[in-house]
Amino acid sequence: MKNTAPSSSTVNVYGIPNCDTVKKARTWLTDQGVEVQFHDFKKQGVPADLLPGWLAAIGWETLVNRKGTTWRKLDETTRAAVVDDASATALMLANPSVIKRPVVVWADGAVSVGFTAEAFAGRV
Repeated sequence: MKNTAPSSSTVNVYGIPNCDTVKKARTWLTDQGVEVQFHDFKKQGVPADLLPGWLAAIGWETLVNRKGTTWRKLDETTRAAVVDDASATALMLANPSVIKRPVVVWADGAVSVGFTAEAFAGRV
């Protein structure tokens, strides 16, 4: 599975297509005339080669959605074992739905997670 950085005019959006926040982000970007390349965690998996960059940019504490259903369904031992980049990476690769969505890699290479129109407006 090859994953490349976005071109100068493309924004890469990573997530799950039926996630409401991902839908809102994709719609907002499209409405602004931004070219969006979507990566579906369910069909394409989590891009393991990109995780270190995401972790460096935003940290595992932000990237792991500890308020979501997937996290809450994990047993206490599994949740307690997530303490650093390595353990968070293992969890995210095994359970893509635990990643806060969407993860966006902007045309300049910057990484953000989540969606608000205000935050996105400052990027495009």
